[in-house]
Amino acid sequence: MTDAVVARGLVKRYGDVTALGGVDLTVPRGTVLGLLGPNGAGKTTTVRVLTTLLTADEGTAEVAGVDVMAAPGEVRKRIGLSGQYAAVDEYLTGFENLDMVGRLYHLGRRRSRQRARDLLEQFRLDEAADRPVKTYSGGMRRRLDLAGALVAEPEVLFLDEPTTGLDPRSRGDMWDVITGLVAGGTSLLLTTQYMEEAERLANRIVVIDRGVVIARGTADELKSQVGGERLEVVVTDAARLADARSELASVGVGAPSIDEHNRRLTVPVSGGTAALVEALRRLDAAGIEVQDVGVRRPTLDDVFLTLTGHTAERDEQSDGDDPTSGQRQSLEEVSS
Repeated sequence: MTDAVVARGLVKRYGDVTALGGVDLTVPRGTVLGLLGPNGAGKTTTVRVLTTLLTADEGTAEVAGVDVMAAPGEVRKRIGLSGQYAAVDEYLTGFENLDMVGRLYHLGRRRSRQRARDLLEQFRLDEAADRPVKTYSGGMRRRLDLAGALVAEPEVLFLDEPTTGLDPRSRGDMWDVITGLVAGGTSLLLTTQYMEEAERLANRIVVIDRGVVIARGTADELKSQVGGERLEVVVTDAARLADARSELASVGVGAPSIDEHNRRLTVPVSGGTAALVEALRRLDAAGIEVQDVGVRRPTLDDVFLTLTGHTAERDEQSDGDDPTSGQRQSLEEVSS
């Protein structure tokens, strides 16, 4: 069985700017690949190439077994796309939006209407089905947009930062919906700049920065690149940070680091529980009062910071991923 998505050496340039510098990725069928990186990294450009909204300058790509460059029309029949912004008509009702998408995919009147009703119920929008979308909350609009991407029952689904701008509760609801889709056999490429989202949803992760893949693997494999556990101690008195560092220098497997602003000392350790007990014993003996203490594993934030020197959620005010981000184009516009 072929993979759901295979891309090799994707390059996209805008004049002197290289948005993609040779991206390789694979999405096995029935799995989720998380494409992780900050705004401006090349995530959206990658999705636009794979969904036929942009043409790569170099490289090859297949989606659902179809060559993206050679047969874009066939690719569009097999995919669903939900972008960073809900592509819904706020003057139509929820039902009318989904029915319209079904007509654009040539499903016919009866099937389009039935599919719209089924999806509205699945996404818990049935009670608002006949209300104009302009009365929907942001979370409801995002769910409706995702429902629109599923009208034609696509083999492969592309979600480009589907929870951007949602509150924590709405984000959790969206995660539940996505988890259910994958459990039903949907193949998914998900872009995100939220570490927790990537870890929660993705089977494997590709980390991209400045148009180049800088790491790939499972969340645990990526974390292993950063190292083991970390002992974190927050002292009550910032003046005792240097004393605490001296006391804990031999507890860890690496040199302690100090965050003076937060009165925090971080020590790489092995055997976290034993190191924690020994650290507390030493600090107590030295009369250093501790406000907070704990042992934690590396996070995906640590991975990204180690690989790139900045966190993944930089440039959050940036509007888009490439120099043409303002020129929005929906899948429906090219699926006639």
